[in-house]
Parts: sequence; C-alpha cells; structure tokens
Amino acid sequence: MTKVVLLLLGSNLFMTAAWYGHLKFKWLEGKPMFVAILVAWSVAFFEYCLQVPANRMGYMTDNMSGYQLKIIQEAITLLVFVAFAWVVLKERITWNYALSFLFIVLAVYFATAFKPSA
Repeated sequence: MTKVVLLLLGSNLFMTAAWYGHLKFKWLEGKPMFVAILVAWSVAFFEYCLQVPANRMGYMTDNMSGYQLKIIQEAITLLVFVAFAWVVLKERITWNYALSFLFIVLAVYFATAFKPSA
C-alpha cells in the first residue's frame, strides 16, 4: 500500500500543478486560453503516468477496492492542494476548511480500516 500512496502523491503533485499552477505562472499572463490548456495537459500527462500504475497496483496487487483507491486519492489531493494553496497561492486555511479536511481523513480511515464484505 505504501507504493500506491507514494504514486498517488506524486500524481497529485503533477495534477495540482496542471490544474492550478497556471494561476500563478507569470509567463502565461496575456496568453490565449488554449496555451494555458496545452501547458496544463502537458503537465497532466505525467500525472497519468503515475496515477494509472497506482490504481492498477492497488487494485490488482494490494487487493484494494475502487472505493478505497478513490477515497485515498481524494484525501491526498486535498493534502497536496492545501500545501499548494498555502505556499504558491498564498492562501490561509480557515477553520471550516480544516474541519472539512478532518472529515476526509476520517473517510479514509473508515474506507480502509475494515474489510469489505464479498
């Protein structure tokens, strides 16, 4: 499961950069929207190179369910985004965002702590 989580973490670093990085790339200012889209797609390619193996490994080797993989991926996405928003976008986390994140962490626990019934 550790390899799966590390691959998902790496994939989310690329996806967060693809989805939100263009908001701070000064060299994209004044460029047409299609240029930002092409840049984002170029970065997102590497996300897929990590996401697909993570999901296959988790599902086929680690016997994780699709639900478990998705919930873990969403929690990692939020963790990566919180760091990105703080460092790159210079946004602070407020109590309601922190509480929302706590609920996502609890979802990961409940999704992975118990074996799903057949």
